[in-house]
Amino acid sequence: MTWLDRYGYSLNLVAVLLWPLSLLFSTIVRVRRRLYAWGILKSAAIAAPVIIVGNINVGGTGKTPLVARLVEVLRKAGYQPGVVSRGYGGQSKQWPRHVTADSNPREVGDEPVLLAQRCNCPVVVGPDRVAAARTLIATYPCNVVISDDGLQHYQLHRDIEIVVIDGARRLGNGTCLPAGPLREPPSRLRTVDFIIGNGAANDGEYLMSLRGETALNLQDPCITVALPGFRGSIVHGVAGIGNPKRFFNYLRHAHLRLIEHPFPDHHLFRPENLRFAEDFPVLMTEKDAIKCRTFASDDWWYVPVSAHLDPEFEERLLKRLATIAMARGIQCGTLERRRKIVPAQAGVSQS
Repeated sequence: MTWLDRYGYSLNLVAVLLWPLSLLFSTIVRVRRRLYAWGILKSAAIAAPVIIVGNINVGGTGKTPLVARLVEVLRKAGYQPGVVSRGYGGQSKQWPRHVTADSNPREVGDEPVLLAQRCNCPVVVGPDRVAAARTLIATYPCNVVISDDGLQHYQLHRDIEIVVIDGARRLGNGTCLPAGPLREPPSRLRTVDFIIGNGAANDGEYLMSLRGETALNLQDPCITVALPGFRGSIVHGVAGIGNPKRFFNYLRHAHLRLIEHPFPDHHLFRPENLRFAEDFPVLMTEKDAIKCRTFASDDWWYVPVSAHLDPEFEERLLKRLATIAMARGIQCGTLERRRKIVPAQAGVSQS
């Protein structure tokens, strides 16, 4: 259990003692945002609409499955989407980086590789999301950019903001770091375009549910087992995500007997991390599988999940995007830029 899991999701003495620091943090965050709103600090626009998918909580809320679903929705509507991300945990010495399905997650981060595999769309990562977004549209025929995370990265001008909230944990004790789990105060939610509740939604929010009923073998993903197939034995549950308990609860909901092995978010797994005394099957998240596939045993499995969204949200999002695209002179299936630049000419490295 992390520090924030222990103290950030309830009212307790530690949170009370840290409240003055949280007040200072919140004040700094508010002032910084206003400096961008007033134009004192500058945001950079790019030649395509930008959709930010982020959160105000520290830790995972389900952003990456939502990004994968949005890519699918936009592609069906005639757009050609691309994704940018920070590449958190990536150890590359050169940014931005192009990400493909076989990129090294240690170089570019685990979530970008997952998106490249699942979405089959261009993905570019880098701590400077403005540079990543410009590289994306200069190199690939994209006419809309989705930023996986980056709600607080105000250097990148955004046209649509989508915030994802964990429907179970919500906003914790409602305070900013370090007393609570929030990167920005709860009032920030009043300024975004859409709020998605992962697993449960309050009034004014749209429901997202994550579903995955089949486990795939790490050594050979063509070998699959429906989750009920593991009910006869105990399994090791492995999760190096922002909220491991969500994954463990999902397996328990499928009536599996589980030994929990939580790891920090974006954990760089090594073989010794998964050497357990009991020789039971290992079930992990898709994000973790990306980092474990090269040394996997034959009884290791991962459970991919897909986001299912409120149809009203998808309809409203497409209407909002169409209005923005028309103002920019971009139509569905019609690119603002046709010229494709070879990645090497764009001055960025290939993974």
